[in-house]
Amino acid sequence: MLAKTLKHLEALVSYDTRNPPRDIGTGGIFDYLRSQLTGFRIEVTDHGDGAVSMLAVRGNPTRLFNVHLDTVPSSEAWSADPHTLRVTADRAIGLGACDIKGAAAGLITAASVTQGDAAFLFSTDEEANDARCIAAFLGSMHGFNEVIVAEPTQCEAVLAHRGISSVLLRFRGVAGHASGANAMQASALHQAIRWGGHALDHVESQAHQRFGGLTGLRFNIGRVEGGIKANMIAPSAELRFGFRPLPSMSIDGLHERFGTLVEAGAIERYEETFRGPSLPSGDVADAEHRRLEARDLADALQLPIGNAVDFWTEASLFSAAGMTAIVYGPGDIAQAHTADEWVTLEQLQRYTDSIIRILD
Repeated sequence: MLAKTLKHLEALVSYDTRNPPRDIGTGGIFDYLRSQLTGFRIEVTDHGDGAVSMLAVRGNPTRLFNVHLDTVPSSEAWSADPHTLRVTADRAIGLGACDIKGAAAGLITAASVTQGDAAFLFSTDEEANDARCIAAFLGSMHGFNEVIVAEPTQCEAVLAHRGISSVLLRFRGVAGHASGANAMQASALHQAIRWGGHALDHVESQAHQRFGGLTGLRFNIGRVEGGIKANMIAPSAELRFGFRPLPSMSIDGLHERFGTLVEAGAIERYEETFRGPSLPSGDVADAEHRRLEARDLADALQLPIGNAVDFWTEASLFSAAGMTAIVYGPGDIAQAHTADEWVTLEQLQRYTDSIIRILD
């Protein structure tokens, strides 16, 4: 089966599905999928701006397999053409091979050698934090109650991961000469720096929080800009930050806290630019109940259960919509988004074999 999976992976890697620019249409890689999934009812939907989904269904399944086909952009650090698959004695190298076209190739192989009920949802907008494909699917009368989302988990079922939120924070100041007595309070940059110190203190105070093997609150200030020169009070400043909460933490509660860490009136704009819920979703009790349901599903499918992870996946969107969701795929997240990205041949073989067993 490995030879078949590698053949499919070679074809999938050859299609340019980088995101950005997400210059993806309903042909190309989707024409290839159509040609390979004979006997499936196929529906391809263009959600705009290169977000395309394909639902392929055979029989009457209630369990869905989901995998995204978009990749991150390649860089000059690649040692060869990123869209030409290279196979060595123990690994397959190519853009998306690990994250996560290797899983897509395994699904196609499994579909070709089984006859049972099966449902695959392919999407192209995961890498841009723009979940149009999944949102549209969840807004439909889809009829599925379980989902296995493919991401690099070293062929272990992941039952829990952090949520994610990104924020644009803008501070207001009063322009003036830096020698003024009011410079300390009037500078928008000073307010931004004070806010950053308070935010870091709050994050450190959450280090004792735990859920499913994860600890604390992940937080990062990614960009600060503002001001004109050293002898001028900065009239405005902009800061971008993100955080990754535990499933037991309230994203709304964290926003309320982060929005009140400086004096009243200093913040001109506080805008959440992206949000992804934790896996599982819900309050503490509901999240734990959902985690146990996911564990039962992994046990029923005879999948080894791995640790909770710090990275975010779209499995949380399915969970928030009421579906039992697990994350399961070949490859190591440490290889995702890297130059000369690779997945081991052993992982591809193990994943393909497990999907064949599940579909049978």
